[in-house]
Amino acid sequence: MHVVHTINEVRAAVAAARKAGKPIGFVPTMGALHAGHGSLVQKARSECGYVVVSIFVNPTQFGPTEDFSKYPRTLEDDIKLCAAMGADCIFAPAVEEMYPERNLSWVDVEKLSEGLCGASRPGHFRGVTTVCTKLFHIVLPDIAYFGQKDAQQAAVLCRMVADLNFSMQIKVCPIIREADGLAMSSRNRYLSPDDRRRAVCLYQALCLCKQQVEQGIVSVSDLVRQMDEVLTAAGGTPDYISIVDAKSLQSLQVIDRDALAAIACRVGPARLIDNMLIFLNPIRFQL
Repeated sequence: MHVVHTINEVRAAVAAARKAGKPIGFVPTMGALHAGHGSLVQKARSECGYVVVSIFVNPTQFGPTEDFSKYPRTLEDDIKLCAAMGADCIFAPAVEEMYPERNLSWVDVEKLSEGLCGASRPGHFRGVTTVCTKLFHIVLPDIAYFGQKDAQQAAVLCRMVADLNFSMQIKVCPIIREADGLAMSSRNRYLSPDDRRRAVCLYQALCLCKQQVEQGIVSVSDLVRQMDEVLTAAGGTPDYISIVDAKSLQSLQVIDRDALAAIACRVGPARLIDNMLIFLNPIRFQL
């Protein structure tokens, strides 16, 4: 496995693989890798002849009061995990490599980026779409792999790739959870043992929502109220609790179509996100 730090190096590695007839799989990450990332690398390995993992903590997707400076950076451990999962190349650029000058060009995806995390993290998705556009142009993958845990990010990037005619495919892979249901996240490292115990409340709230819908409760306000009770009882501080159309991400008043229940909640020092798809059929309507 190669570890490279410059755009020219990763382009040369990918060009050699493509010349050998190998489809290129790409897993963009910010490092601090865990088994969720590992599952993406494994999926890419199973479908592609050459797998690139980028490790880059992207400053343009962090707000001025967010955790860019303290975001965990664990490159040596990340290299070991990628090697074990079958990656061929790690691209780990410095900020100066990706942004040699002040950035004047940005990529915006409207509508899909405006609710959920977009409402509480202004500018976040502009940073995500811009850095992913840069990475896609650098690596030129056939397939890029993302996790369902970042459901809004995945929806925004899928729309960007379609709207701007990128010659690649995005595959969204299932959330990988701990044994108690907590979605794996790099920010779980911020949690104390007590915070970690309480953090499962996000998954518990989502499971309650799904169970209630299956029993015929489809009033979004009722479902959100019940999820809020689960989160606050565990000592969490919700940022948002939303139920949206699974495709458009527009807010719903009643679950009358396939939906996404999504939560952002602070537990201790960590802002955690999680979500669950809720399929309409079969349910009974009860308002």
